Amino acid sequence: MTLAKIQTHSIHWPIEMSSFIDLIFTFFLFLTLSSSTTAYRWRCVPEDRQILQDINKELNNTMSNGWLLDEDCSQHYIGVSCDSDTSRVNAIGLSGIPISRIPPSLARVPYLKQLFIRKIPGLTGEIPKFLSNLTVLTWLEISWTNVTGPIPHWLHRLPQLESLVLNYNRLSGTIPPYLFDLPNLNWLRLDRSQLTGSIPEAFGRFKGNSIFLAHNMLTVQVPKSLAHIDWSQIELQWNRLIGDPSPLFNNRSKTLWQLDLSRNLFDFDLTAVQIPVDKLYRFDLSHNMVRGSIPKEMVNATSLGIFNVSFNRLCGRIPYAGRLLQFDNTTFFHNRCLCGPPLSVTC
Repeated sequence: MTLAKIQTHSIHWPIEMSSFIDLIFTFFLFLTLSSSTTAYRWRCVPEDRQILQDINKELNNTMSNGWLLDEDCSQHYIGVSCDSDTSRVNAIGLSGIPISRIPPSLARVPYLKQLFIRKIPGLTGEIPKFLSNLTVLTWLEISWTNVTGPIPHWLHRLPQLESLVLNYNRLSGTIPPYLFDLPNLNWLRLDRSQLTGSIPEAFGRFKGNSIFLAHNMLTVQVPKSLAHIDWSQIELQWNRLIGDPSPLFNNRSKTLWQLDLSRNLFDFDLTAVQIPVDKLYRFDLSHNMVRGSIPKEMVNATSLGIFNVSFNRLCGRIPYAGRLLQFDNTTFFHNRCLCGPPLSVTC
């Protein structure tokens, strides 16, 4: 079981986000377990204690570490956090336990603000509607499971939701536009599922600065409405998107640090794109139909650690200087007519 009260969307590290979140969860679990004895000395509210007992029964006591039915709700209920002022349960985390359904009594926790359900491969079926009763939720995560069905239509009933993480599942259907009418939503992960259709125009109303839609089956062009957002992270790789996505990052004043558009059907001229290189760490356009030449300002990307433009239709001399010197020929090969080092083709 795992619980953490964190705001990962305000942290930017040049490593895979999923790995980063795993590390954060492990750290905060250790912190919670090691500090709960001294940090919490109040008693669990009887109503919440009864609900936790009911959740424990619905889980068929599968929690190997045990939800000990003590009066102190956060000293002994591993994966549970209580508010420091009211002693009400405000966060619950379930991870790595052998269950096939989400316990219905979770929906009865009246002041639950954060719910984490992750790394439970036996969890199947649709995300249950009873979770819509948790109207004060600010963070909902259901990830690394085998839940199916569409993104729930009842999410609009959670007006305080700030973070929604539904990645590494088997969700299908389209991305519902109403998600972007949630007034406080600023962190959204829908990557690594089986979503289809187009990215909705309503995505342009998103209040966050990161887009995670990788490893789905999305099609059609990226909406123009997304161009006005100052994206920090763009992950659209492994889809079937077409057209020109460069308006998302064609502006030197943007604060982009991670861009991955690989393995799509994008077709655009890279030559005149003004890439924001100041903070750029990752730039991957591989396996598309990108034309033109590599912009010379790429040599000024002093933080660049990942770069790949292979398997495209690029031409011209490679601006092999600056940070680009760290990349070998596999970064550039299988293009129409790129030349110069590190390729063996002379210009």
